[in-house]
Amino acid sequence: MADLSKIVEDLSALTVLEAAELSKLLEEKWGVSAAAPVAMAMPAGGAAAPAEAAEEQTEFTVVLLDGGDKKINVIKEVRGVRSDLGLKEAKDLVEGAPTNVVENVSKQQAEEVAKKLTEAGAKVQIK
Repeated sequence: MADLSKIVEDLSALTVLEAAELSKLLEEKWGVSAAAPVAMAMPAGGAAAPAEAAEEQTEFTVVLLDGGDKKINVIKEVRGVRSDLGLKEAKDLVEGAPTNVVENVSKQQAEEVAKKLTEAGAKVQIK
């Protein structure tokens, strides 16, 4: 078996044009085509990796996927998180799941909201 670290080293040294050429050759040799994420992942291992790491997500959205069995508790928590909503609006938001509860908030705030809603019986996702 070839020395894998040597292969990784050689691939990391490729330019974008050389990587595209390699992709074409492999497609022809094995009769497959590279999917977009695979083709884009190769340059990320080289010089683009530090730039991507610097662009960390700073704003998050909490999405209510399902109100769960205890919708009344979830509605109460939604009203606690979103003071701008009345009882009817909070109920409509919970029953209209999936829907965004809060948008463009810090990671810490998103985690707190998600924790409260999850403890109330809802299923949530942070994006």
